[in-house]
Amino acid sequence: MAISSVGTTSSSSSATSRQSIAQNFDTFLQLLTTQLRNQNPLDPLDTNQFTQQLVQFTGVEQQLKTNDFLEAMMTSAQTANNSQAVSYVGKIVTASGTKTELVDGEAKWHFAVDSKADITATVRDANGNIVYTKAGTVNKGESVFTWDGIGSDGKTKPEGSYTVTIEARDSATGKLISVATEMTGEVTGVDFTGSEPVLIVGGARVNMSAILSVRAKTAADEAAEESSV
Repeated sequence: MAISSVGTTSSSSSATSRQSIAQNFDTFLQLLTTQLRNQNPLDPLDTNQFTQQLVQFTGVEQQLKTNDFLEAMMTSAQTANNSQAVSYVGKIVTASGTKTELVDGEAKWHFAVDSKADITATVRDANGNIVYTKAGTVNKGESVFTWDGIGSDGKTKPEGSYTVTIEARDSATGKLISVATEMTGEVTGVDFTGSEPVLIVGGARVNMSAILSVRAKTAADEAAEESSV
């Protein structure tokens, strides 16, 4: 909805600017015609200034047309992006779990380790700045890291996209172990309120840019869901 509002405002502003330029151009032509009709034949007007003004009017008009063209391209791209996001509903997707959205004071990342591990999670904002760090211990298998949006400096961070880096060490040996941050699940909805469409996969929010693969839901997937209920 916000995107439509911005597009409408920009188009309205562009139309108003074009109307103003057209009115000024008509006035300019009337003045030029009047002066040419009433000029002294023995001392004709210098046409250089008129030529420069004509060039300026033409340049502004072309710039307005370019702005309209760019706005149309942006609107078309946004519509196509939203349509693509909606087409994911009901599909099974695999996505990178390192990026998610902070919404209503909560951001979640899914990850898995092969053994009980001591982890250090580092959250970065869209510019790559470290905003939060937390250490803890997780058991073997899948885990969820939840952040409430409060940075290490105690300040509430703005909603938007954040990325997590998780370092894990085996609790018994202290050796570094791999962390799987990919997640697979069914897309049950789409959120369009952010800077890009966000897919709802189970209880997680997944950016479209994080999608690695998409496939249709199979009978095996439905059977697995029924057995887990």
